[in-house]
Amino acid sequence: MKAKKSYGQHFLNNEQIAARIADSLTLAGQAYDRVVEVGPGQGMLTRFLLEKPFELFAVEADRDMVLYISKHFPALKGRIVSGDFLKTPLPELMQEQPFALIGNFPYNISSQILFKMLKHRQYIPELVGMFQKEMADRVVAGPGSKTYGVISVLTQAYYQGEYLFTVDKENFSPPPKVQSAVIRLLRKEQQALGCDEKLFRRVVKQAFSQRRKMLRNTMKAFIKGDNLLNDPFFEQRPERLSLEDFVKLANWIEERTDGD
Repeated sequence: MKAKKSYGQHFLNNEQIAARIADSLTLAGQAYDRVVEVGPGQGMLTRFLLEKPFELFAVEADRDMVLYISKHFPALKGRIVSGDFLKTPLPELMQEQPFALIGNFPYNISSQILFKMLKHRQYIPELVGMFQKEMADRVVAGPGSKTYGVISVLTQAYYQGEYLFTVDKENFSPPPKVQSAVIRLLRKEQQALGCDEKLFRRVVKQAFSQRRKMLRNTMKAFIKGDNLLNDPFFEQRPERLSLEDFVKLANWIEERTDGD
């Protein structure tokens, strides 16, 4: 089975790395008993996941790969979903039960996978995934880092991220043009941010829309003609702000506007 560019396929060919990824799930049997593998491809990771004490489901968009997985992994019968992961109704598939996400994620939709995780976070206590290294760095980056941005803040609002290990290009067929990395995300116990969460997301995206500009300029979209903008806080650029700073900023804006 050859990899298809249209699906962004790069098949992992190192069994030790696959086993290490499978072993990186830490909450199985405690916070969930079901796991969804995204894009199993030829099943390098699947074989190790099937050895674990949880019920494994696989979502694969490539019909050829669905046939391959069905043939080579009969233990998955009835638990292979043929279709686009981004369009898959996960809560319905999992019967409203908690589950983890895992996979060698297609790099062209990796950010969308994270946003889908955030949308359904009440069901997803844990994610372990292979990402393009640049994306992995961004997800776990802290304030002050050049890679810190929208995906960092929005993910870390609800999950604690950990960079696990780097994976070299030669461990894939065909080799990608970039390095890869595996990260783990564990859902935080405290999910309430203490602010209007829709406004929070808008504020974060607006702040990083022009990341080299000070907040005094970017926040004019929310705060107009207000002395608040003269506060030294607004002399900062967005990459300097912590999660708590963004929550405070959202609350300040809500106090002075209707959030529109």
